[in-house]
Amino acid sequence: MKLPVPLGFDWNKANINKSWEKHKVSSKEAEELFINKPLLIFDDKKHSIKEKRLVAYGRTNKDRKLTIVFTFRKEKLRVISARDQNRKERKVYE
Repeated sequence: MKLPVPLGFDWNKANINKSWEKHKVSSKEAEELFINKPLLIFDDKKHSIKEKRLVAYGRTNKDRKLTIVFTFRKEKLRVISARDQNRKERKVYE
């Protein structure tokens, strides 16, 4: 999937704090993922019940490999969760 350009973000307080508190992923790191290459994006069919969700595998500027679940709202990207890639995800990403 190709992301729209320019890419904007829609952060709500609950998700911006949740990713930091649970996984120590800052909003800045999460945003970096979408400008760095390679970026792999998949449909998250399992969790797309109320709205279409997508999963992104990518890396930050400091080469931290992250998995981010997101959706689009009002033509902006809204991060739902952000965390380090697990072993299986790293294998797919690499």
